[in-house]
Amino acid sequence: MPINAAPGSAPVPTRAELIDHLVRTRIAGDVATTREHNRNNYRELSRANRRYLLGLEDLAERWTEADVLALMAERVGVNPDPAHETGADTIDPELTVDGLHRMATALRKAAAARQRVLVATGHPGGLLDVHRSIAAALAAAGCEIVQIPGGLRVGPGSDESYGDVQQFCDVAVLERGASLWHTHAPEPMTAILDGLEAAGEPLPDLVVADHGWAGCAGRRGIDTVSFADSNDPALFCGEAEGTVSVTVPLDDHVVDPRFYAPMTAYLLQAAGL
Repeated sequence: MPINAAPGSAPVPTRAELIDHLVRTRIAGDVATTREHNRNNYRELSRANRRYLLGLEDLAERWTEADVLALMAERVGVNPDPAHETGADTIDPELTVDGLHRMATALRKAAAARQRVLVATGHPGGLLDVHRSIAAALAAAGCEIVQIPGGLRVGPGSDESYGDVQQFCDVAVLERGASLWHTHAPEPMTAILDGLEAAGEPLPDLVVADHGWAGCAGRRGIDTVSFADSNDPALFCGEAEGTVSVTVPLDDHVVDPRFYAPMTAYLLQAAGL
């Protein structure tokens, strides 16, 4: 039976059930993210285009397009053939689940130590409830969920996004014009971390995030775990270099965000939360 329940009510699937669900909903397997989009973004990262660096500003000094493709084939499961430029591409669901287990280890450690945790997303249309569920589970386990300073505003950022940095359900997001905003930019996370330091508050022990929010935190030396699509290579490069602790490969905006609920339930159970 398909597993589509909302977080909080989702049954916890087995590994095999989760892999079937990921493929069926195209969170992994034959994903909607096109090969053209992937290859363009790998190329732009190697050319030091800031939009594609996700806050990891010096990656292009060490990563050629060929290097990025090889890494993404290894860590995400995209087609490794350099001649494959157009059409479909893939994410290996086994690598997605392996990444969830690596993230679960970090979440378990945070809960055991009752760490200060900051949760943020640049993909609120897809992953807000995933992050909300993680924040709620960590809070219930005794972690302190970092409350961001008020009055933070950014922009235009490296991807031309701008707006107010807000927090909903303990998840930091970019808000503009009464809407939550999709952003790859690191500037919102920079604003939070600078704001915490200016207020004399300690930085997080752990950041759970995506896009430039994760890249910025990792570059600032904070233990960071993240989710990333096959067209967001910077966080996988950051993981390979040790700047980002964990990057879980998945399509980060499928047609129904409720499809992520079984994945979230699996992650939280693996973390003991």
